[in-house]
Amino acid sequence: MVVLDNTLRVRSDLRRRVGTVSDSVVRLGEYVTFIVRAIAAVPYTLVHYRKHVVRQIAEMTFGTKTLLSGGGTMGIVLAMSLAAAMMLGVETYRGLQLVGMTSLSGMLAAIANTRELAPVVVAIALAAKVGTGFTAQIGAMRISDEIAALDVMAIRSVPFLATTRMIAAMVCVLPIYMIGLLASYIATRLVVVWFNGESPGTYDYYFHLALTPTDLLYSAIKAVVFAAIVTLVHCSYGYFASGGPEGVGQAAGRALRTSILAIGIFDVIFTFGLWGLVPQIPGLGL
Repeated sequence: MVVLDNTLRVRSDLRRRVGTVSDSVVRLGEYVTFIVRAIAAVPYTLVHYRKHVVRQIAEMTFGTKTLLSGGGTMGIVLAMSLAAAMMLGVETYRGLQLVGMTSLSGMLAAIANTRELAPVVVAIALAAKVGTGFTAQIGAMRISDEIAALDVMAIRSVPFLATTRMIAAMVCVLPIYMIGLLASYIATRLVVVWFNGESPGTYDYYFHLALTPTDLLYSAIKAVVFAAIVTLVHCSYGYFASGGPEGVGQAAGRALRTSILAIGIFDVIFTFGLWGLVPQIPGLGL
């Protein structure tokens, strides 16, 4: 009897674990399918839901999302960019001081701020400030059967809810990214030149030597792609939310964790893909 009970218990545990893995694979397939449908629906959305796209851009720019207005994501990005860039300046100068090469601080500031710091800071701020709002909005529509009502009215819910927000976020992220990038440049120069007494002429020379229009273009591309990734992740979690208001709150938390993880993974991929495994520094022959 003891052997039989142990066998039944092992089978039950194995069946439960297999069922959990199966459910996870199914849910992953739902999310991937949702993202593919949202991206594929961009031309359809621009033709049939262009007014809703404009409305979403207006909301993010001047409305409740406050993507560009004071006190919203703009303030968050400025604060995060200033703090991160100042720490970058401190550690860059201290590290180069150990080897007697503090004159290259401007070069490292141009490369690190442009290629890594500014796009990642903007993406994280977008996920925390705007993305969670997307999850809550769409999740509330799901639990109140508003999404089902859209389908009944022959309105394609995925393009109408997700693709419109993705396009709007990709458009609106550029101005805030530029301001965050400028803030990071100013903060790093402030630490290196004003606080540590580095020559401003030397700093500016190596800064402009290392900073190229190509780097700025690639960095902007990263910011735009990150905005799309954040929007799609948060919209997908809201779209498949369940369990009432509590389930919507849990979906918002899971979406934030997933989007931050996705930003880190795709940041590495885009850095290697755009600048190569062995990056080159213009003007220095490196």
